[in-house]
Amino acid sequence: MNILITGASGFIGRQLVERLAPHHQLTLLTRSVQQTQRILGNQHHYLESLDALSDVNHIDAIVNLAGEPIVAKRWSKNQKQRICDSRWDITARLTQLIQQSSNPPKIMVSGSAVGYYGRHDDKLLDESSGAHVEFSHDICRKWEQEALNANTEQTRVCIIRIGIVLGKGGALEKMLPPFKLGLGGPIGHGRQGMSWIHVQDLISLIDFLLSQEHCKGIFNATAPNPVSNAVFTKALGKALNRPALITTPPLALRLAMGEMSELLTEGQFVYPKRALEAGFQFQFSDLDNALTDVLAK
Repeated sequence: MNILITGASGFIGRQLVERLAPHHQLTLLTRSVQQTQRILGNQHHYLESLDALSDVNHIDAIVNLAGEPIVAKRWSKNQKQRICDSRWDITARLTQLIQQSSNPPKIMVSGSAVGYYGRHDDKLLDESSGAHVEFSHDICRKWEQEALNANTEQTRVCIIRIGIVLGKGGALEKMLPPFKLGLGGPIGHGRQGMSWIHVQDLISLIDFLLSQEHCKGIFNATAPNPVSNAVFTKALGKALNRPALITTPPLALRLAMGEMSELLTEGQFVYPKRALEAGFQFQFSDLDNALTDVLAK
């Protein structure tokens, strides 16, 4: 297949390219072609902008992972708008290209996040669960709708609500420094949910959805066993052979990070019901095994 990937230079995108490259032709959208070529190689076709395309008749599949990193900067009003626009605008443009193509892609897999559900207690959430309306939900709701507008008899759309991705880089890399020093531990009471997924399972799920013609709609991209923050931090300390007993007060995070701290002090327990029903098999369902694998690399 000829697959167009947006966000190809990101943490997930780079590993997706590595997985798909041996078997497919890849067209990669990236803001810095030269830099991305140095990382991913010259064998792919590169685009700096979707404006170079008048249609996507030559594209068999799209994987849409583009978006301003949510935790890159403090959430000022302008930064929140950049987070939204970087997701909404490119997704709307992809949908427009699909709609104006006579031979459109057969599949678009488009990113979203478990933040769609907003903050929840310990109730297990699946794809049919309702949402607590807040900023993270607002981002994802419109992001998903822009993608679902591309769904037709010719093009099926799969939305992946991605959890905390465990791999070399990404969110885990930001967590490691205090834990390596023995200064890690739970955030607040530690009861907030952490819905995680090993990066290789996420890549495998995307590959699975690309090939399974019966799959469309919403899919939670999380491991089947979400855990509380207290359990997660204990497991991370164990994997590093370090204590994880120092509690971080939510107020301290609020002062340091502002509204963005709610990503850490609140959470949700998300279950991948539809992926499992579709026949997808997770390689890493156990958090201890996932952390051991990631930290060994």
